[in-house]
Amino acid sequence: MKPRKVPLRKCIACQRMMPKKELIRVVRTPEANVLIDLTGKKAGRGAYLCGQVDCFRLAKKSRAFDRALKAQVEPVIYDQLEQDFIAVEDEFIANKERAEDDDE
Repeated sequence: MKPRKVPLRKCIACQRMMPKKELIRVVRTPEANVLIDLTGKKAGRGAYLCGQVDCFRLAKKSRAFDRALKAQVEPVIYDQLEQDFIAVEDEFIANKERAEDDDE
């Protein structure tokens, strides 16, 4: 049996290719809301970030979300995303470690 391909995505800040499950997805919904999608299944245009606050700050500084989501992202939304990102960072890391334990 052939091993399954692991989908890869690029972090919009540091430009590293990583498995999709190791990245946090930020999505622009059809209603033009920008939010964090930990499930990776919400409808809309997505952009991926490493689970590090430094990558988020780099993306904020370079306005990488504007390019990746193909929409103007207001500074207020960046501030809200930063707070959400910091809040979900611990949950994301815990889920990632749990998934690694399941693979072993």
